[in-house]
Order: sequence, then C-alpha cells, then structure tokens
Amino acid sequence: MLLKVFVKEDCPNCPAAKEVANQFGFSRLFNMDDAEGLAEAAFHSVLCTPSMVLVDDTENVIHSWRCHVPRPTEIANYAA
Repeated sequence: MLLKVFVKEDCPNCPAAKEVANQFGFSRLFNMDDAEGLAEAAFHSVLCTPSMVLVDDTENVIHSWRCHVPRPTEIANYAA
C-alpha cells in the first residue's frame, strides 16, 4: 500500500498535507513542479494540489482525495 501525496512549492495547503502524510510510514511525496511528479500526477489525473491517492501493491486506487487535506482518520479508515 502506498499513499501518494501530490504537492507544489507555491501551494498554501501543501505543508498541512505533508504533515498528515508524515504520520503514515507508507507515504511518498510527488512534487508537481518537477517532471517525475508531474508524470505521476498525470497518470492519476491529479490536476490540483494538495491531492492524495491511496493505492494497493498492484497500483489499484483504493481511494483519493483531491484539492484538500484529509484528516488522518479518513486515510486510516481506507488503509485498514
């Protein structure tokens, strides 16, 4: 399982998203200001930051949160 966290440097809500993501040992940040982050965002059709996409081990999307920061309990409910 992996929590993909999409951020940008100039995003005012992205620091909060990073803080939430740091509470989970299975998260990875993708900076949409660089090519790798933008490519991963395009793969998941992420158009805004912050966004998070929870995927299983075969990259199937379990749940996603677009354009806002979810509460840690919301993520935990889907990651259980």
